[in-house]
Amino acid sequence: LKRNPCWVEHFNVQFLGSVEVPYHQGNGILCAAMQKIATTRKLTVHLRPPSTCDLEISLQGINRVQTANEYRQDEEMERCSHFFQMKNVSFCGCHPRNSCYFGFITKHPVLSRFACHVFVSQESMRPVAECVGRAFQEYYQEHLEFACPTEDIYLE
Repeated sequence: LKRNPCWVEHFNVQFLGSVEVPYHQGNGILCAAMQKIATTRKLTVHLRPPSTCDLEISLQGINRVQTANEYRQDEEMERCSHFFQMKNVSFCGCHPRNSCYFGFITKHPVLSRFACHVFVSQESMRPVAECVGRAFQEYYQEHLEFACPTEDIYLE
């Protein structure tokens, strides 16, 4: 049974930051990026607390939607969005010792550069990682069917 290709799942999380990484995949790369961002955030958390955002995950990619002006309730809220195409997402996962931390690695659309984007939540982020994994699988399955269609061959 195939899922509707237009599905979108939403997760409310806190965005910690993004950092350039040397390689496109691996738990070691993910953990090092998380450590670097967490260490930097500890120094500035009192000045700039993590921002709350919605992660919208679909076959098309990952959309990080956050409020640009959280602290000024009297002004109309502006929403800031960053979209990462699924074809540019190369790896994702939770921290192996603390599943409240989640990150995903993207490749630059043109240059040979990679970045890790890190998020945290009060609860386990495993459902987020599993959702991105499903989207990734479905995206590539759909892409393969389009790029390499199978044909029925009949022998007489």
